[in-house]
Amino acid sequence: MELLGKTNIDFIGKQKISFAISIVISIIGIIGIISIARGTANMGIDFSGGTAMQLKFDKPFAIADARAALHKHGIARADLQEIKEGNKLLVKMSGATVGTSSEMVQKAFKAEFAGNSFTIESNTEIGPAIGDKLRKDTLVAVAISLVGIILYIAWRFDFKFGIGATLATAHDCLAMFAVFYLMHKEINLLFITAVLTIAGYSLTDTVVVFDRIRENLHKNLKGALNTIFNDSINEVLSRTIVTSLTVFLAAASLFFFGGEVIHDFSFALLIGVLVGTYSSIFVASPIVVLLENRAMAKQAAAPKA
Repeated sequence: MELLGKTNIDFIGKQKISFAISIVISIIGIIGIISIARGTANMGIDFSGGTAMQLKFDKPFAIADARAALHKHGIARADLQEIKEGNKLLVKMSGATVGTSSEMVQKAFKAEFAGNSFTIESNTEIGPAIGDKLRKDTLVAVAISLVGIILYIAWRFDFKFGIGATLATAHDCLAMFAVFYLMHKEINLLFITAVLTIAGYSLTDTVVVFDRIRENLHKNLKGALNTIFNDSINEVLSRTIVTSLTVFLAAASLFFFGGEVIHDFSFALLIGVLVGTYSSIFVASPIVVLLENRAMAKQAAAPKA
């Protein structure tokens, strides 16, 4: 499917602009990761410990009344989220005492909503020690995945390609951390799942571009690198956009129709697909060109020296 037809865009020539944008995004993402490591970001109960309950009421209710009921019974620090479909309420209490928090919530609602009975659809309680371990293990998992990427690409293509793919994938992960950090969205295991999912998607997209570059390098060994890389990216541009658009529409369906529980997860996927497509074109390939040109310059200067 030729969405764009034949294009002739100088992607490599725009590397200074793309690198500047990516550096800013990456710095914000690093700040977000540091906040997560220190536990100062908007951490979900997965990482901070606490209680998350989803209740289903028989009748409609006002969320202000629910908040007032919890305040009246000594639960001041609770995050309430109304799920419009089915009179449902999500109650989150970070750092709450495991084993007693859910009982306090049930007691409060039974007393204040006597004429509106409810059932507990889900109840998750995580201790602070487990949350701290999950947070550390998550950062290690992301780091290991990036090391695996550079080894795989270095084996399949070349070490310079491995560096380009790894930096592009790390850029995508940092961009997602940056967006969630700036928007003060909750960092939980579903978000980390989305980050690792996008890391795999971005790598796949980058490999497609790299495959075409390798083919054209073998065909035109004496051509200018900038020209070969630009031609290769333009040749797969329609395929890249069609693939990304397909995944984006699937993620958008989850975002709009998947419900509140996976709302942030699908939002992270939407951001990741856009950033992953951008990095495959404007980050991974320009980095390889930069490394190759430096290596060729050193080889040319060696005999003179």
